[in-house]
Amino acid sequence: MNKKIIACCSLVGILLSLSCQKSFLNVQTTTPTPSNDPSVANDLVTGAYSSLIFIDAGGGWNYDTHGISFIAATNIMSDDADKGSFALDQPGINDLDNFTETSGNPFVAALWNGYYAGIARTNNALNALAVAAIDSATVRRLNAEMRFIRGYYYFNLVRFFGGVPIVLYVPSGPRAANTDTTLVTRPSAADVYSKVIIPDLQFAMDNLPLKGQAIKGRITKGAAETLLAKVNMYLKNWQQVFDLTKDVINSGQYSLVSDYSTIWKEVGDNNAESIFEIQTGQFNNSDAGIPLYSECQGPRNNGATWSNPSFPYAPTGDLGWGFCTPSLSLINAYEANDPRKIATIIFVNHDSSTTLWDGFVIPPGSGVQSPYYNYKAYHSEKLESFFNNRDRQIKNVHILRYAEVLLMNAEAATQLGGDAMTPLSQVRARVGLTTASATQMDVWNERRIELAMEHDRFFDIVRQGRAAQVMQAAGKNFKAGINELLPIPGTQIALSGGRLVQNPGY
Repeated sequence: MNKKIIACCSLVGILLSLSCQKSFLNVQTTTPTPSNDPSVANDLVTGAYSSLIFIDAGGGWNYDTHGISFIAATNIMSDDADKGSFALDQPGINDLDNFTETSGNPFVAALWNGYYAGIARTNNALNALAVAAIDSATVRRLNAEMRFIRGYYYFNLVRFFGGVPIVLYVPSGPRAANTDTTLVTRPSAADVYSKVIIPDLQFAMDNLPLKGQAIKGRITKGAAETLLAKVNMYLKNWQQVFDLTKDVINSGQYSLVSDYSTIWKEVGDNNAESIFEIQTGQFNNSDAGIPLYSECQGPRNNGATWSNPSFPYAPTGDLGWGFCTPSLSLINAYEANDPRKIATIIFVNHDSSTTLWDGFVIPPGSGVQSPYYNYKAYHSEKLESFFNNRDRQIKNVHILRYAEVLLMNAEAATQLGGDAMTPLSQVRARVGLTTASATQMDVWNERRIELAMEHDRFFDIVRQGRAAQVMQAAGKNFKAGINELLPIPGTQIALSGGRLVQNPGY
């Protein structure tokens, strides 16, 4: 993995360019128009959904929403994982892992550009839906889906950067370039929550169908309620968290699957536990997967070659690039006999062969760089859908699932003096564990194990107010009051004429 990541254009440039150019879906935004052809608005909606996978046809290097930059700024930055690979491979990720990143970090820039490009797609779709030749019920549902995605994008941006520019329209002409200073100034994080995230998710919750009434893979009322509960958890609005999660629980739409290890296999896509997952393989009838998501996290062999006739697509010497390796801190956090440990972590035996769930064999030898890899990111090229494009493997990423609803409900109960034991016990009973107590720390510990390598741990320890304590104990160069947030990309500050204010310490 030695591709060069190039710095991107300004926020204004991203929004302007995506508001008028053809997307990789070849959506036409002039003639026919949304008002005379329903397919125009529908294609723009599809384009917004596809932004969850990748933005540009070049592979998501400059515009990243859930690829390697997302992996680096969530899992790798936490105490659950280390950078992995070899020392000189992608120093920008190493900087994120060690909290030595600067405002010039290309992975940070890719996140900023990717999320604002995704927001531009939702705004384009919302513009088209306002005049679309589609029945009102469908327009209302599609509007709700777009506002969910926009709210989700802004929630991630706030967790990454703090307060960020609020853009709720499609900029054009001099208004974008010169007149509207909201494009290049930063409101507070509280303003982003109150003016965008909460209203968007509330609208989505009020106008989306239940899971049982929705097309598989489309955003639902339960997804909006769950994400809104999560937003309120970050804001410490515990009664809202409790009420929203209770509504999801009582809806009867979700349940825990019996076998935890199946959730991240193709057989687990859109299962009974799934609330919101990024749908891959659904656009253009092709292998539309998140660029490099599985490949960059796969076991990496350093020097020796692997030979497996039943696995013809592996490159010489590698199953993957070896990024995002589970940490000893995470490994040691599991209780004895917790099956989630071997469902989450690939343990490579250097003295004998290691056989993965699909029969793929990692041979013994010191050539394998790390003894630990992320099992939840593994994609079988033998037993799961595959179109001979290893860097776009069809791997759905589970963003929200029912186990987290139960854990949010339990955490709210610890704050309100309610019953935390029942929901916590349900999560633990699924994997054969008993529950002795249900304190706040018990719930936090359970979140770490249940949701390990699912992109939440770093955000969790920040919202819990113990990021410095946890990360410094893990030996990281974490500075309190600084490293809770990423730096605003320096190119964005320069292109704003200095009006975008940098986060403290960068």
